[in-house]
Amino acid sequence: MPGQGPQSNHRRGNSLAQSPGFVGSFTRFWQRSYASDYIGLVILLIAYILLQFFAEPFHRMFSLDNLAIQYPHAEKERVPVTWLFIYAGGVPLGVLIFWAIAFRPKGHKAHVTILGWFISLILTLFITDVIKNAVGRPRPDLIARCKPVREKGTSDHQLVTWEVCTETNHHVLHDGWRSFPSGHSSFSFSGLGYLALFIAGQCHVFRPRTDLGRVLLALAPLLGAALIAISRCEDYRHDVWDVTTGSIIGLLVAFYTYRRYYPSLKSRGCDTPYPNPADSADGRGFGKLKDEEERIQSARDFEVDDLDDDAESYPLNNIRS
Repeated sequence: MPGQGPQSNHRRGNSLAQSPGFVGSFTRFWQRSYASDYIGLVILLIAYILLQFFAEPFHRMFSLDNLAIQYPHAEKERVPVTWLFIYAGGVPLGVLIFWAIAFRPKGHKAHVTILGWFISLILTLFITDVIKNAVGRPRPDLIARCKPVREKGTSDHQLVTWEVCTETNHHVLHDGWRSFPSGHSSFSFSGLGYLALFIAGQCHVFRPRTDLGRVLLALAPLLGAALIAISRCEDYRHDVWDVTTGSIIGLLVAFYTYRRYYPSLKSRGCDTPYPNPADSADGRGFGKLKDEEERIQSARDFEVDDLDDDAESYPLNNIRS
């Protein structure tokens, strides 16, 4: 029907923003402050906290002679949860804060960069925990956690439930059914993966003839994330399938979140975030943002076979933009 398409919604939003009084002020604030993103972030955080306190995993049945779940339970992890939050949370945040202080980018750029990083982490935590509790896959060290008692007549080849366990520590026992996917892997690739994407964009790593130093700088966070993920196999908390899937989830969420605010890494303007949709000079609001995305995709992509010796260089000062 006429008047109900996306352009009609854009015009309606712009007319509300230009209206006087409380409605206009609230609409302008909603557009300029990314309030919807912050509300979504708070909702995700609350949902994640509720999962931690009130949700228990599905308990798959298991057999006592299953060699895949008879690995020893490591009392001391190579990367405990505290250090996970430092490595994959504190370090990337510290780098982004240092970048903001040292290079003094525009407020909008610093804002959406750090906001996107927070959304990437919280969204990954929520998705990972939902899947963990729904799947209820036993960890490789489940038997050591469970400390099962063999009832009279129970065969090794018989499937049993978690009720045969004698472990009294609630967390140690029930966490034994939260193997898939690996939370350490998804969290590390979400936080450090987002940082890698940001560095790659600021250094224009996909520009033809980019020096190896910039490429290695962008890859360094991914190497750190990979080492954290590998440690989960060394501690017998997860197998390769758990770690691989968790890593893919974290990296996909990081990529999706990064691309909500920044153009493609192949774009000549990959170091500059999309403009605030409310700041377009022609008043087209969100319609302008769509045009910007299409323009970057169609007209500003790097040509991989571009061999022009006079191609424009991209000094690191570009990250001030």
